[in-house]
Amino acid sequence: MTTRTAWRQALVVLVKEFVDSCRDRRALVSLVLTVLIGPVITGFMMNRMADRQRAAEEVRIPVAGVQYAPALVEWLRQQSGVEVVAAPDNPEQAVRDQDEYVVAIIPKDFAERFRASKPATVKLVADSARADTFPQVNRVRRLFEQYGAQIGSLRLVGRGVSPAVATPLQVQEVEVSTTQQRAARLLAVIPLMILLSAFTGAMQIATDATAGERERGSLEALLVNPVPRSALAIGKCLAAAAAAMIAVTVTASLCAALLRFIPMQEMGMRFRFGVPHFAGMMAAVLPMCLVTAAMQSAVATLARSFKEAQSYMGILILAPMLVGVLGTLYPIDNQPWMYGVPMLGQYVLLTNVLGGRAPAVLAFVAAALSCVIVAAFFIRLTVALFRDERIVFGR
Repeated sequence: MTTRTAWRQALVVLVKEFVDSCRDRRALVSLVLTVLIGPVITGFMMNRMADRQRAAEEVRIPVAGVQYAPALVEWLRQQSGVEVVAAPDNPEQAVRDQDEYVVAIIPKDFAERFRASKPATVKLVADSARADTFPQVNRVRRLFEQYGAQIGSLRLVGRGVSPAVATPLQVQEVEVSTTQQRAARLLAVIPLMILLSAFTGAMQIATDATAGERERGSLEALLVNPVPRSALAIGKCLAAAAAAMIAVTVTASLCAALLRFIPMQEMGMRFRFGVPHFAGMMAAVLPMCLVTAAMQSAVATLARSFKEAQSYMGILILAPMLVGVLGTLYPIDNQPWMYGVPMLGQYVLLTNVLGGRAPAVLAFVAAALSCVIVAAFFIRLTVALFRDERIVFGR
């Protein structure tokens, strides 16, 4: 049998598996929901972060003991976006019950210590466990620190001392990263979502075309046909890979569309995402769909039932999640060897493309070649399993 004939038969298997999968409405609904949920959650999270940042521009400060520091309270009222109100009777309980996110308490000895040029105390009652109010609390804290710095400078000037004397060291930061790169680090969840879609997209066809047919007993009838085992394995893997590629493309497109609605400028960042970025993301992650499809097909072939195969898929899907978690906790440098490791190389490429640092073409080629090699290994493993009578006739 010629190679052309074998590839034609593999194409027939591909179309057959793809059509059978499209007829399963429940599987299609599950796949669509899996593809949609990631970008939707990402967009919701980013918009919530922008809302919190926006909320810090308008702060409401309950102050207890206003009469003890009228100058300080008047200075606070003059600041942009600041509203000073009366504090509740029990500040700590109000913050604990989340009626207030912060309460400032000015003690009775504030004026006495202030006139004596001694450090005057202002208590800020806040709940650090509430992440949703951190920007507002942080701004209130910076307002009081700013007032203290101004008063300290005026005291030095009144004594004929330059305020620069109290600042023996000045640190000037030189930021070498671009706003695009800083925004990409904030959007590090997008590469993880795209990698996950490569797994979830191939899962349905990979499990149904192997473990599902084995459970139904149709795998035996299929292997009786005069078709090489390699053509069957390649066709099934390519069908799963095609579904994964569609899922990846849809996920990346939705993420790109959501980026237009995320107010990055309100978080002090400028982010651009165009056709070159999208093309770079596709070039980085599409070859990995071959790996996910071939690996899931090989593992699912070992399962005796569709349910057992799904339990194995739940373990396999931890691989991209582990890469994403490691990328978040530990800085992943652009080392050349990383491009030869499937999933890790794709994660690095996706992060660089989002950050506006397009890697060299050789990096994409190396990552794609490693995926093809690993996919070929799993396809050969699937072919070997198809030739094993214990797999074909086992129940």
